[in-house]
Amino acid sequence: MASSRDNAARIHHRGLVIGVDIGGTKVAAGVVTPGGRILARDRAETPDRSKSPKVVEDTIVEVVERLRRAYPVRAVGVGAAGFVDEQRATVLFAPHLSWRDEPLREALRSRIQLPVVVENDANAAAWAEARVGAGREAADTVVVNLGTGIGGAVVIGGELYRGRHGMAGEFGHMTVVPGGLRCECGNRGCWEQYASGNAVTREARELAAADSPVARGLIAAVAGTPSLITGSLVSELARSGDMACVELLEEAGGWLGLGLANLAAAFDPDLFVIGGGVSQSGELLLEPARRAFRRTLTGRGHRPEPRIVSAELGNEAGLIGAADLARDALPRWRQGRRQRRIGSAARIRGRSR
Repeated sequence: MASSRDNAARIHHRGLVIGVDIGGTKVAAGVVTPGGRILARDRAETPDRSKSPKVVEDTIVEVVERLRRAYPVRAVGVGAAGFVDEQRATVLFAPHLSWRDEPLREALRSRIQLPVVVENDANAAAWAEARVGAGREAADTVVVNLGTGIGGAVVIGGELYRGRHGMAGEFGHMTVVPGGLRCECGNRGCWEQYASGNAVTREARELAAADSPVARGLIAAVAGTPSLITGSLVSELARSGDMACVELLEEAGGWLGLGLANLAAAFDPDLFVIGGGVSQSGELLLEPARRAFRRTLTGRGHRPEPRIVSAELGNEAGLIGAADLARDALPRWRQGRRQRRIGSAARIRGRSR
């Protein structure tokens, strides 16, 4: 009987790659095929996110080593929440982890002994959606992830656009209301203060705390404790027909559409893909977003409109994308290794003369 290693080796001549998705409290990983299928998964909690980067590094190595025991993987791709430099080697700043100018690629490569690519997690998720998800038939795709904040990425002509310093895609910090609500980034009026999961949660809690008659369903769902309201609860109640929650999602959708119109003016994509936890509200969020988008789109009525659709890959997009980006980097890594070997041989010959 063939082993899982034998079966996996037959899948594709390019082989298998491990994708890793790092969150604030967990590390999730999977063995990913070139077609984006996950053959095996592993997950570990990071003991304490306030500890040194070594804690997260150790956790990554643990899950990778467990997965590679059964599969002949050729590289590792890591998606990290934070700013990653243009070499895809160093995490310059991670807001939810204690990484500051952390040389993560070299640290992992020296321990795992495989090629490693480090990428911003939103870029990785966007790449997965563009390659094998909702954007697979589009040439130019903008992916917007609605979670605690708003992140995203741009794929232009089949290439991931990272910006000169690897920091493109911080859409959530576009100013949409000058002098508006204070954002954690220090500015006011950022888009994520109006269209993110946190924004929906904040508005719902304020409505319940005011003991508004329209919030009876929300108040009952949390037994009179507004601090227990979450964005997921708002979405759940909206799907069941609670009108206050429907209105909260409509308001967030309006802000979403406004921001998307700004992005359309900048990038003119074929498609917007909306991912993240809030996107699970589906058409309750997306239809108001489309209406607001059409109202504010530059040149409306005289230009093709990008479609606005939900992401398809869910929480696994990050690790699928990270794996695919690492696979794409393999030829460059092999070329660099050959050049290093040639250089070393030349130096040895030079010394022996």
